[in-house]
Amino acid sequence: MKQFKAALIQISHGGSKEANLEKLRLKITEAAGKGAHLVVLPELHNTEYFCQTENAECFDLAEAVPGPSTEYFGRISAELGVVIVCSLFEKRAPGLYHNTAAVIEKDGKLAGVYRKMHIPDDPGFYEKFYFTPGDLGFKPIETSAGTLGVLICWDQWYPEAARLMAMAGSDVLIYPTAIGWNPDDNDDEKLRQLDAWSISQRAHAVANGIPVIAVNRTGHEKDPSGITSGIKFWGGSFAAGAQGEIISKADETECIIYADIDKSRTEEVRRIWPFFRDRRIDSFSAVTERYIK
Repeated sequence: MKQFKAALIQISHGGSKEANLEKLRLKITEAAGKGAHLVVLPELHNTEYFCQTENAECFDLAEAVPGPSTEYFGRISAELGVVIVCSLFEKRAPGLYHNTAAVIEKDGKLAGVYRKMHIPDDPGFYEKFYFTPGDLGFKPIETSAGTLGVLICWDQWYPEAARLMAMAGSDVLIYPTAIGWNPDDNDDEKLRQLDAWSISQRAHAVANGIPVIAVNRTGHEKDPSGITSGIKFWGGSFAAGAQGEIISKADETECIIYADIDKSRTEEVRRIWPFFRDRRIDSFSAVTERYIK
C-alpha cells in the first residue's frame, strides 16, 4: 500500500479493565467503519496509568505476550480487517516485566512486538519500578499497512531511537503515549511541556523524512496515594507528515482522529532534503558515549 488511513484513538481510562477493553473495541469498530487500515491505541490502554506510585500489587496487571490481550485484539483485527498497534504490560517471566507494544496484523496474527527501551523514573511516572528496559533493539515491524517503526512514549524524546528506526526502513514512526502534566503547574509551564512534546516528535519526522503518529491518553487520573494531584493527560494526539507538517490533531477530548499517510512522500522529501546522504557517519562514534568533556 502506497497510502493508508490511520486512526488514532484517544480515550480516557477508568473503571475496570473489561470496561476499557469494551470501549476500545467500540472505537476500533468505528474507525474500521470509516476506512482505517491501521489503528493505534495509547500507551498501557487496558487500565489506568498505574505508574504514579510504586505498588508491588500492580504486577498482577501484567500478562504474557502473546496472551489474553493479543488474542482479544487479534479477534477484532481479523473481524474488521485492520492492523492494530496495542500497548501492554508484559510479564515475560517471574520478576521480569516490560512495557511492550504488540502489533496485530489484519488477519489477527501477531506481527511483532517492541519493548520500550527508555524507561523514565520521575514524580508520577515511576516506570523503573515496573519495567525492564527492552532488549529487542530498534527493529521495524512489517505489516500489510506498511513497515511500522513502533516506539513508546519516553522513547519519543530520543532522536537516536527515531533515527535507528528510520535507518532500518520504517515507513512511519509510531508512539503510543501516556503523558500529561501536574494539574498544579501554572499555565505557562503546561504550554512549554506540550509544545516541547509536539516539537520533538515533529523534528523526528523532519530529520528522517518520514511521517510520525503519536497517540496519547486524555483525562485526569488520581494519584492512588493521595500525595499529589494526579496527572492530567493532555491528549493532543497528532499525525505529522515527512516535513513535520500537521496532518491531523486532537484536542483534549475523547476522540478518534484520522490521517491519510502517503508513504511515497518519503522519497520525495529525502530528495530535496538529503539528510541521509550528508550524514558524517565517520565522525559519529562518540554518540555512544555517555558524555564528552
